[in-house]
Amino acid sequence: MRLVIDCFKLVKGKGKSIGIYNLAQSLVQHLTATNKSGEHCEEIIVLGNEYNRKDFDIPGIRFVLMKGNPLNKLTCMVWELFLVPGKARKYRADRILFPRGYRPLFYRGKDTVIIHDLIPFYYDKHFPGVLNRFENAYIMSRLKASMKHADRIITISEFSRKEIDAMCPGSGSRVNVIYNGLNKVEASEEKCALSPQGPYIYATASKLPHKNAAGVLKTYDAYFHQTDNPARLVVVGIPGTEEFEISEEAYVTCYKYIERTEDMHSLLAGARAFLFLSLIEGFGFPPLEAMQLGVPVVSSDRTALAEVVGDAGLLTDPDNYAQTVECLNRVLEDEELRAGLIQKGYANVKRFDWDSRIAAYWEELSR
Repeated sequence: MRLVIDCFKLVKGKGKSIGIYNLAQSLVQHLTATNKSGEHCEEIIVLGNEYNRKDFDIPGIRFVLMKGNPLNKLTCMVWELFLVPGKARKYRADRILFPRGYRPLFYRGKDTVIIHDLIPFYYDKHFPGVLNRFENAYIMSRLKASMKHADRIITISEFSRKEIDAMCPGSGSRVNVIYNGLNKVEASEEKCALSPQGPYIYATASKLPHKNAAGVLKTYDAYFHQTDNPARLVVVGIPGTEEFEISEEAYVTCYKYIERTEDMHSLLAGARAFLFLSLIEGFGFPPLEAMQLGVPVVSSDRTALAEVVGDAGLLTDPDNYAQTVECLNRVLEDEELRAGLIQKGYANVKRFDWDSRIAAYWEELSR
C-alpha cells in the first residue's frame, strides 16, 4: 500500500485548526515510527507546504512540497475541490488520508476522512452570525459531501459518530471511532513565574462562544461570593474580563496566550483544580492533560466530554452555576475526593495511549 496524507492546508497557529494540526503531526510521526521496515505500507507520502515542512518532513516520510499559498482561501478551495485527485494519481496512492475531513469533489480511489466534530452545524443553529456566514456554509456543505461520499470515515468519539449518523443516515458501516492519542505532557519542577500567590483554579476558554468563557466567569463569580476564602482563577485563552459579566473585586487573571508550552503546563500543574465548561467538543484534550499532571477536573457534561472524562472528573451542567460551584468546592476542600480523582485521572489517560491508537489506524487504513 502507498499511503498519501494531505497536509497542504495545515498551518500551525493559523485558523481554528491547532488541534487538527497537532493530531496530524502526531499521527504522521507514529505511523512512520511503526512502519520502519515497511510492514504496514510501502511508502508514506505527505503533501505539505513551506510552513509545515519542519514538522512533517521527517525520516521515513516522502515529503512533497506543494505549490501555492495555504493561507490563501481561494487557493485552498481550488486545492481541496479539484487538485488533490491529480496528486493522488501522480504519486500512485492506494489510499489517501484527509486529516482535516474534506475530500475532493471528484475522486474515485480509496480515501479516508477524519471528521473531528460537527461544530460548524452547531454554530449555524445556536450562534448564527458569529462565524462568517459564507465560509461556514461552505464548510458545512463540504463536510456533508465528504461524509456522504468518502470510502471510509474516522471520527474521534462516539458522540461524533452519532452526530455523523444523524447528519448522514446509513453511514454507520463506513465509520470507525478511533479516540485521539494523548501526547505526554510534563511540567517543570520549578514553580511557574505566571502562577498567582495562593491556591488557584485553572480554566481554559476562548472568545469563541462554544468555549464558554462567559460561563466560566459567571461560575467563578458565584463561587467567589459564596466562599469565605476563595481560590483565585486563572483563565488561559482570553485577554481579559472586560467583555464579560463579573465583579471587579473577583480574583481573576487572564492570559490570551502562553508562548512557552512548558510554562502553560507548569501553570496547570500548580492548580488546585481544572475547570472546563465547553458547550461542545468532538473529543476534549484539556481535561486529559490536567489528569496527566495530577490536577482534579471539573468538566462540562456536554457532548463528547462525558465519555472522555468518565468518572475520573466531576461532570456538571455548564449552565447550572450552583451545581458547578458545588463541584468546585468539593474538589478544592475534600482531600479524600481529590486523591481519588487524581488516581482515577492517571488511570483514565491510559485509555488514550498512542500504541493502541496507531494500531487501530493501521487496521483501518489497510481496509
